[in-house]
Amino acid sequence: MRLHDEPIPTPGTGEALLRVTAIGVCGSDLHWFAEAGIGDARLAAPLVLGHESAGVIEDGARRGERVAIDPAIPCQVCEFCLEGNPNLCVALRFAGHGGEDGTMREFMTWPTRCLHPLPDTLSDADGALLEPLGVALHAIDLGQLKAGMTVGVFGCGPIGILILQLARLMGAVTLIATDRLPHRLEAARAFGAITFQATDGEEAAQVWASTGKRGVDVAFEAAGENHAVETAIAVAKPGGRVVLVGIPAEDRTTFTASTARRKGLAILLSRRMKLTYPRAIRLVQTGQVDLRSLVTHRFPLDEAVAAFRLAEKREGLKVILTPGG
Repeated sequence: MRLHDEPIPTPGTGEALLRVTAIGVCGSDLHWFAEAGIGDARLAAPLVLGHESAGVIEDGARRGERVAIDPAIPCQVCEFCLEGNPNLCVALRFAGHGGEDGTMREFMTWPTRCLHPLPDTLSDADGALLEPLGVALHAIDLGQLKAGMTVGVFGCGPIGILILQLARLMGAVTLIATDRLPHRLEAARAFGAITFQATDGEEAAQVWASTGKRGVDVAFEAAGENHAVETAIAVAKPGGRVVLVGIPAEDRTTFTASTARRKGLAILLSRRMKLTYPRAIRLVQTGQVDLRSLVTHRFPLDEAVAAFRLAEKREGLKVILTPGG
């Protein structure tokens, strides 16, 4: 990873020049950093990382407006876009992925249709964290939660913690969470979860017993680890739903097929988010979702390597880069 100078870009048609003010370091950024790829997507040239971001518009009619930056640019004309699934767009451009430079820079251009106004009550860091909140919202939508359910979250990084918050808002009466790291379990408990230390799947028996051997109605795997997937499958109730949100480093997801088959589980894989920014903004603006407690570390842009090293060790929860210092 290196820091270098580039000319300030010139906006094209339908674009705005942005001064970036906050960027979250995401788990997928860590995959690029540590593995030079995500799954079958590999780096072939230098790439500016970053997709959880906020900034200020520097030109045009909206000059001076603070905005959250949606990192996804769907084509809006393919079959999947027209079906209302822009996250599955066949021509999707995504900041900090593949050949599309991301947001870890001082200035960038981006389509104005992807810039969402930030209320004064939301900070720049809040604006950056609307992206992971959108991922959590999409996962919750896939889970089809109903009031009175028991929900399990396996992996308590920022997205796992946000899923817990949203599940509670949806009326879940019991929240159960697992993680390897004590400080992340503490964060989960702060939002009402019963927690168990993750130990390569051995915690499944504890989770199962805690539900009265009934199982959880919906299980969310948010760790990107196969042991968490296995636990989610093991503790889901017969006929339940399992939503896989994490990205595995080895690009393989495995679980005991006979367990899933005999329970008749619905297994869904979550692909980023879709059409969630307005909802996410309202949830934070009205105080129903807490983003600020997730931010545990801040670094200026010129200390990005130190920020990534810290995030790689999974210290704290969310690391924020601030290009303006």
